[in-house]
Amino acid sequence: MGLVQLEDWRRLLQIDDWRQYIKEGGQYLHTACEAAERRGEVFTSEILYNLTAMAIEKFIMGYLMSRGDLADNHTMRDLVEALERNAGSQPELGAKLRYLDAFQEICDLDTYSRKPALPEDIPEILAIGQMVREFVVQRVPA
Repeated sequence: MGLVQLEDWRRLLQIDDWRQYIKEGGQYLHTACEAAERRGEVFTSEILYNLTAMAIEKFIMGYLMSRGDLADNHTMRDLVEALERNAGSQPELGAKLRYLDAFQEICDLDTYSRKPALPEDIPEILAIGQMVREFVVQRVPA
C-alpha cells in the first residue's frame, strides 16, 4: 500500500453540497438563456454576462467540490487553474474562460477594469456557459 501525498489526500473526499452547486449553475444558465431569448429589453448584456459567469462559477466549483478541491479565488483564470489541476490541460475551455475574464478585472484595485459585454457578445458568452456545463456534467458522478 502506497502513501498518499498530502496534496492528493484532500482530493479523496468530496465536499458536501457539490450537487447543489451544479444545480444552481444550471438554474443561472437557464435563466440567462431564456432571458436572452425572450426578455432582451429587461436583461441587459451586462446582466446576461453576470448570470452566465455565476453559472460557470457554480458549475466549476461543484466539479471541484466533487473532487475534494477548491479554487484559490473565483476569477475565471483561477477557476481554469483549479479545473486543469483536476482534469488536465483544457486549452480550448481555458481560452474561452480567459476571454470572459477580459470583461471584468475587479479583484485588484491596481488593475481594476470593466468592459461591459455588448449584445453581439452574448451568443458566445452563453455558448461558453453551455460548454462548461457539458464539461462538468460529463465528469461528475451521476
